[in-house]
Amino acid sequence: MTLLDFTHDPALTSWVESANEPDGDFPIQNLPYGRFRRAGTEDPLRVGVAIGDQVLDMRLAAELCPWGDGIEDLLQPLAAGDLAGFMNLGPQAWRAVRGALSLALAAGSDQGPFLETCLLPRTQAQMQLPCTVGDYTDFYTSLHHALAVGRLFRPDNPLLPNYKWVPIGYHGRSSSIVASGSPVQRPRGQLKAYDASPPVLAPSRRLDFELELGALIGGSNALGEPVPIESAEDRLFGLVLLNDWSARDIQPWEYQPLGPFLSKNFATSLSPWVVTLDALTPFRRPFTRPAGDPLPLPYLDSPANRAQGVFDIALEVWLQTAAMRLAKKPPQRLMHSSSADAYWTLAQLVAHHTVGGCNLRTGDLLGTGTLSGPGPGEGGSLLELTEGGRKPIVLADGEQRLFLEDGDTVILRGFCQRPGARRIGFGPCHGTVLPARETVTPA
Repeated sequence: MTLLDFTHDPALTSWVESANEPDGDFPIQNLPYGRFRRAGTEDPLRVGVAIGDQVLDMRLAAELCPWGDGIEDLLQPLAAGDLAGFMNLGPQAWRAVRGALSLALAAGSDQGPFLETCLLPRTQAQMQLPCTVGDYTDFYTSLHHALAVGRLFRPDNPLLPNYKWVPIGYHGRSSSIVASGSPVQRPRGQLKAYDASPPVLAPSRRLDFELELGALIGGSNALGEPVPIESAEDRLFGLVLLNDWSARDIQPWEYQPLGPFLSKNFATSLSPWVVTLDALTPFRRPFTRPAGDPLPLPYLDSPANRAQGVFDIALEVWLQTAAMRLAKKPPQRLMHSSSADAYWTLAQLVAHHTVGGCNLRTGDLLGTGTLSGPGPGEGGSLLELTEGGRKPIVLADGEQRLFLEDGDTVILRGFCQRPGARRIGFGPCHGTVLPARETVTPA
């Protein structure tokens, strides 16, 4: 596991003045990666590093700035706009480039005059997905979410007996993963009320968000070769915010016996900036289980995972309705939670995913599942916040919501802060709900 080094020093400042603002998401201690093109153009995608309110264009940085021995070679995938190629280089390369970028962007750096010409205001960068996602697996790591949803449908037995033993997951649809800012069209599917027969094909009336984190895989393991938990984090390049949009009225009719299908495959939104595990090092915590709960099986356990396998990331969901937007009112926060409340760590997800021989590949995405907290107002979905659609949320302007309506914009936010460390953030992940597409009746 990564140790603290000079790149985490909370006193470190940058010659990019906006990076020194105390409440910003992208100080020099963060340095997340993303892919962009200049807004209003069809230029080839480039890799950028967020620093304050600017984007460091890595193609220009590699061409115009001198770098130390070995760094120029490591920068080549970034210069070519190939973040996946850089992700494939592995942890030593990631840390070497992070260190070089930190030195180059630090106040007083001799490289500053070269890199000043390589900056683009973030407002002029049109962000895309960080990389092409090959396969997508969504887990179910929040005990609090599992209990809350279980109580809605199985009040006498909310938690299934396997939950505390095995990380539960299902394979999602990678082709419908979209970048933050892309609109989300209300899906159609088969709906069946409990007292109705037969089902009908109709637009979902119970559209929901799910607040999650996504982990992007760097490097590949061979088919049939498990990744031991001791080296599992070496396969994790970084984290993004993830909104697993869900159609709650399609889901209960279709999910038995094989799990979600059309209720999940219409859209999954990712935030554009990948915050590396190295940047998150100051916000690690020990992994513990409640007293009386079973210990993980040996392949899901290690001293390092117990000592600091948890990342403490504050998470929030905000909502801006169409009426609020028209009245120029700001979004309203609906909930907050912490990733530290998850029942399984990221290293355990990698170890379990591969223990049967599955080969993870660079660019694969692992979703954490909805990250809910234990208290009121900490549900990571409207299903929880409205108690299954029974208790509406009353917004500040008097509007009410049980589930999402057309025109609603959902905004996910995530950040880390603690005494003795510099606050870092993920930037927003947002999407606006569009009406269902009209069906075409065959002639």
